[in-house]
Amino acid sequence: MGAYILRRLLFVIPTLFGIMVINFTLTQFVPGGPIEQIIAQAQGGGDVFEAISGGGSEVAESAGNDRYVGARGLPQEFIDELEREFGFDKPPVERFFTMIWNYMQFDFGESYFRKIGVFELVLEKMPVSITLGLWSTLIAYIVSIPLGIRKAVKDGTPFDTWTSGAIIIGYAIPGFLFAILLVVLFAGGSYWRIFPLRGLVSSGWEDLSLYGKIIDYFWHITLPVLASTISAFATLTLLTKNSFLDEIKKHYVMTARAKGLSESRVLYGHVFRNAMLIVIAGFPAVFIGVFFGGSLIIETIFSLDGLGRLGFEAAVARDYPVIFGTLFVFGLIGLVVGILSDLMYVFIDPRIDFERREG
Repeated sequence: MGAYILRRLLFVIPTLFGIMVINFTLTQFVPGGPIEQIIAQAQGGGDVFEAISGGGSEVAESAGNDRYVGARGLPQEFIDELEREFGFDKPPVERFFTMIWNYMQFDFGESYFRKIGVFELVLEKMPVSITLGLWSTLIAYIVSIPLGIRKAVKDGTPFDTWTSGAIIIGYAIPGFLFAILLVVLFAGGSYWRIFPLRGLVSSGWEDLSLYGKIIDYFWHITLPVLASTISAFATLTLLTKNSFLDEIKKHYVMTARAKGLSESRVLYGHVFRNAMLIVIAGFPAVFIGVFFGGSLIIETIFSLDGLGRLGFEAAVARDYPVIFGTLFVFGLIGLVVGILSDLMYVFIDPRIDFERREG
C-alpha cells in the first residue's frame, strides 16, 4: 500500500502542472486583463467589460495602442509602468515558469488589487467554504443513510414510492433555485424573516457568551447548508438504497436468515459493512463535490465571503495571482482527497489491495 500511495503522490505533480498549463494558456486568449481593468477605472469606465465592448468607434480611435482597447489618452509611460509592475513586460513562457517555481515554494504572490498575499487571502476565506462543505456533507450522510436503508427494506412499498418521488424532486431542483426559495420564504424575501441573510456570524459575535456564539453560528448557516445539501442528499439516499438491495439479495444474507438471526442482526451485523463500503468511502469525494460545486452561487446568494465568491470576483477583476493561486489550491485539495478516498476503502475493507490490482 505504501508504494501505491507514493505513486499517487508523485502523480499529483504532473497533474497539477497540466492544470496550471491549461488555465495559464487560456488566460492568454481571454479578452481583458488587470491592465485593462486599471485603464477602464482610470478613464471612468469603471469596468473592464465596458472597455472591451465599448463600441467600434472607440476601438478605431485606440488603434495607436491596439493591445489595450480604450487606452487612448493615457501616457505610454503609464502603460509601460503597469506592464513592469504586473510582470507583463516578460514573455508568457517566462512568466509561467516563474509562477510554477514560486508555487513549488508555496509562494503564491500578492493580489493585484487587494494588496494582500494570495495564501493569506485563501486562508482567510477558506473557513466559510469548509463550513458549508463539511456541514452539508455531514447532514446529507446523517439523513441519507437511515433513509436509504429504510427504502431498501421497504422496497416496492408505498413508503418507498413516495420518498423516491420526493428525492427525485429534490434532485431536480437546482441548488441556487432552492437557495432563492429559502431566502424568499425564511429570510425576509416576501414572507417570514426567521433567519439572517448575510454573513456567517452577527456583528458583535465576539461579545456573546459561548452558548450565544454557538446559537448565532448555527442560526446563520442553516439556510446556506440546507441549500448546499439538497443535491448530495438525493444522490446519497439512492446510492445507499441500491447498495443495500444488492447485498440483501446475496447468498450470505439468506444463510444468516436461515440460521434464525433476527432481521436487525442480519441487516446491521452482516449487510451494513459491505453495503456501506462505497457510501462511506466516498465521503471525501462528496465533501469536495459540495465544497467546490455550489460554493460560488450559495456564497453569493447568502453574502458569504468564501473561496467561491473570491474566485468569481478575481475572475471578473482579472486578478491573475488570486485566480491561479485558488486553482492550484483547489487542484491540490482535490487530488489529495482522491488519495484519501482510496485509503478509506482500505480502512473499511482491508481485503482491498490496490497494489495487487495494479499489478
